[in-house]
Amino acid sequence: MDYSLIVIVVIVAALAFDFTNGFHDTANAMATSIATGALRPKIAVGLSAVLNLVGAFLSIEVAKTISGGIVDELKITPAVIFAGLVGAIIWNLLTWLVGLPSSSSHALFGGLIGATWIAAGADAIHFAKVVEKVLIPAVASPLVAGLVATIGTFVVYRITQRARQEVVGKAFKSGQVLSASLVSLAHGTNDAQKTMGIITLTLISSGSLAAGSSPPIWVILAAGGAIALGTYLGGWRIIQTMGRKLTEIQTPQGFAAEATAGAVILASSHFGFALSTTHVCSGGIIGSGVGRRLAEVRWGVAGRMVLAWLLTLPAAAIVGAVAAAVATKGDWGTLLVGVAGVGIAIAIYLVSKRNPVDPNSIAEQPEPIPAGVA
Repeated sequence: MDYSLIVIVVIVAALAFDFTNGFHDTANAMATSIATGALRPKIAVGLSAVLNLVGAFLSIEVAKTISGGIVDELKITPAVIFAGLVGAIIWNLLTWLVGLPSSSSHALFGGLIGATWIAAGADAIHFAKVVEKVLIPAVASPLVAGLVATIGTFVVYRITQRARQEVVGKAFKSGQVLSASLVSLAHGTNDAQKTMGIITLTLISSGSLAAGSSPPIWVILAAGGAIALGTYLGGWRIIQTMGRKLTEIQTPQGFAAEATAGAVILASSHFGFALSTTHVCSGGIIGSGVGRRLAEVRWGVAGRMVLAWLLTLPAAAIVGAVAAAVATKGDWGTLLVGVAGVGIAIAIYLVSKRNPVDPNSIAEQPEPIPAGVA
């Protein structure tokens, strides 16, 4: 297998990951709007897909973090990156199957770190950058989003408690269209860039681009298109978890959660922090439940989500490391990893067909907002 062919294989795998990222993370932007009835399911995912594509062109700071910050691009090969992508894709599909909103971003980082460690040693990983750009944002972002959403929800209900509740509900449904659009745009500025960074890293490691290069325009377009397509197909299992199972969502809560998440993600993209949009949006939803008196936050579901968050990076790293150990043996190893990855993906898809999720079941109309819930 010559270099040009392995580069093409890695690019295809990166876009496949980007596609899974799209349907895995659609819930981040649209779960609350679908749950409250602010947007119909198909319209919601279509709008989110378009804005994900637009967002991909707004910034490249996160892409630079991936392509030149996490690992030493001169010490790895495209086969190593391919192994890391396989680890990320498999974890994404497994968590999608069980409806857990884990982090696609951390799956990618974990797979890449595990593969690099096995293939090139610990010295090829920039651990200081991993802590600064990945781990600290992973802890801080959901806490910040949760706190701001809690305060915002409380204030919204206090301000509107004497207003006619049907008017409040209608107004915030319109507001949710804007806030959900903001999250979708922000998602494109952060998550689509991670695939741009991976493809750029591949081109640098193969000698096709100079070290420190920015993503070419065709990379930006391809990554934005792949995540948009995945978003449009909709990750209904995870939308159901975030929109229905975490807490009872009403339109003021949905608006507060989405506006908070969008602001946090956009700020992080500006500074090049490759945070998890899943963590941010989940934190915002939980915060909106805490901020509304009498709302039930299902902490058991939240606990399972946090457990998945903690497992994501090391689990993907283990899969990436195993894949790298095989892929670096030669062309036959890379081929074996690719065949195994495709086989596992097909198996997960077939299992999912046994218990499909109806998008319309997620979009049930919420209960009217009771008076005095602030």
